[in-house]
Amino acid sequence: MAPGVSWPLPTGSWLGVVGGGQLGRMFAMEAQRIGFRVAVLDPDPTCPAGRVADRHVAQPYADPNAQRTFAQGLSALTLEFEHVDPAAITGTDALCPMTPSPAVALMKRDRLAEKQGLRAHGFPLADFAPARSAAELRAAVASIGLPAVLKSTTEGYDGKGQRVLRTMQDAAEAEALYGGEGALRYVLERLILFTKELSVICARGRDGQTRCFPVVENVHLHGILDTTLAPAPVPANVAAAAQELAVTLAQRLDVVGLVAAELFLLPDGGLLINELAFRPHNSGHYTIEGCATSQFEQLTRVLAGLPLGSTELVRPTAMANLLGDLWPAGGEPNFAQALTVEGVRLHLYGKTEARPGRKMGHLTATATSRDEALERVLEARRRLTA
Repeated sequence: MAPGVSWPLPTGSWLGVVGGGQLGRMFAMEAQRIGFRVAVLDPDPTCPAGRVADRHVAQPYADPNAQRTFAQGLSALTLEFEHVDPAAITGTDALCPMTPSPAVALMKRDRLAEKQGLRAHGFPLADFAPARSAAELRAAVASIGLPAVLKSTTEGYDGKGQRVLRTMQDAAEAEALYGGEGALRYVLERLILFTKELSVICARGRDGQTRCFPVVENVHLHGILDTTLAPAPVPANVAAAAQELAVTLAQRLDVVGLVAAELFLLPDGGLLINELAFRPHNSGHYTIEGCATSQFEQLTRVLAGLPLGSTELVRPTAMANLLGDLWPAGGEPNFAQALTVEGVRLHLYGKTEARPGRKMGHLTATATSRDEALERVLEARRRLTA
């Protein structure tokens, strides 16, 4: 713990977030709502979080001096994204307590190292093997078999840096990815035939207390989350197993903050970890309207050393992402029509440019049943382009 910091933090204390995207924006708004001041480090002077923060430092992430100077004025600090520069965060925790810790944050820098660490802890994963060179790729294909997914070990999100290999011809063509300037490294993972994609978020406080949010079902399109449905339509024992897995992850990895686990539900009812995130997660946006405490308020409570809030689902809720594809050239979607659907709430992220595949906002809908909530949010999204 940094000198002079004691828990819980008094209101008015400064909380920091490295990263100024929509996650930082929604965190800042929740932290401010319960009395904290928020500073954002992001090199983009027009970033979404910088527009609502009490202070915006527009300096490069990779500058260790900028990040350490930024941290000196804070009581607690969090990270909005995983791809942090080790040099930039080394020693920062000594100046200001970081959530997640540098050790946990750096684990997310390399997908292969992360999977190796999780397997060492005994967590359930799809079979995988290193594929950092063409020779390793050939060995991995021989070991794991096809079909499989070739994933970059760094810089991969929203389906980027991934390629499905179904045939030996696919594998041979993938060898062209290696050897060029700036070429990425890869890990090969068995392609899983799942019945549902689930996720669950667990919060772990500074005192070790844990609280899990409801398990949700996710649908992805082109590698990007499209909809989330809460609660997930799964048996109670599956939901309990998913929450137990998330709690175990938080405890064994000594996470202080949030751990979001994306899971594959197998035909036999088993669960495999697909991806982890140690921050607020896109599939947790429904918690703003759907739960007694949102994922962003929960993170604020962790940072400030406050008791964790209730994660009770208030009403069945559905969330639908809004990508830049919905924005017409020179205009905007028909938000007024979308908001005529009962129970629908609109969240826009304040991004200045709409691009295909870019997350511009989301819609949530609450209802008396999850089917009705999903119907409402999809109808609202359809009306955006009516």
